[in-house]
Amino acid sequence: MSVHFFKDHITRHMLKRFWNYFSTFEKMLWLVSFIAVVSSFLIFDRENWLNLVASVIGVTFLIFLAKGNPIGQFLTIVFSILYAIISYSFAYYGEMITYLGMTAPMALLALIAWLRHPFQGNKAEVEVNSISKKEVVFMFGLTAVVTAIFYFILSALGNANIVPSTISVTTSFLASYLTFRRNHYYALAYAANDLVLVVLWTLATLTNIHYMPVLVNFIVFAFNDFYGFINWNRMKKKQALSA
Repeated sequence: MSVHFFKDHITRHMLKRFWNYFSTFEKMLWLVSFIAVVSSFLIFDRENWLNLVASVIGVTFLIFLAKGNPIGQFLTIVFSILYAIISYSFAYYGEMITYLGMTAPMALLALIAWLRHPFQGNKAEVEVNSISKKEVVFMFGLTAVVTAIFYFILSALGNANIVPSTISVTTSFLASYLTFRRNHYYALAYAANDLVLVVLWTLATLTNIHYMPVLVNFIVFAFNDFYGFINWNRMKKKQALSA
């Protein structure tokens, strides 16, 4: 009896800590995002449950990333695999290759980097990093090379809507690089990527209404990423004062 009591007490304590970890705004943002993706699924789809699972994981990993929590990187890897499968179903090979060949591996590297650079020993918050002007030039140069390579690959594969797909590669790579480098501008790069994906999945939805949940998913993502940029700026200032 006492063992069960202590287990229940510990469970309640952990759930309370987890609940208090997020601000009221963050909990409301997640809840509204969750309702939006589930509602769009129930209205427009009801069949492709993989889309719903990916969307729920998506809005969840974004709120963790906004907090600078490495859990967000782990969930990013899971989301990348699911999203790649969804992209393949509409011949968006660029999205599939980008998320399997770039976003997922970069999220793994970012997970390692974030775990190795906690802020003052707090493993639930990564240390925000700044990059030099030379590295910025290097980053954009590398992005140009990656974009050019992917453009020819996508052309050879007959990728649907190749122009926005190629732009998506550019923004995805920038976002992945900045996330790995623990820089607060990662969120703006992801927000830019979300806007490109809104265009891509709008085109897909015009062909098949069942893709509406994916479109709603990336609209919700954009709002979450803008919040991530705001919160990382707060973290940067707070960490600078603490240092």
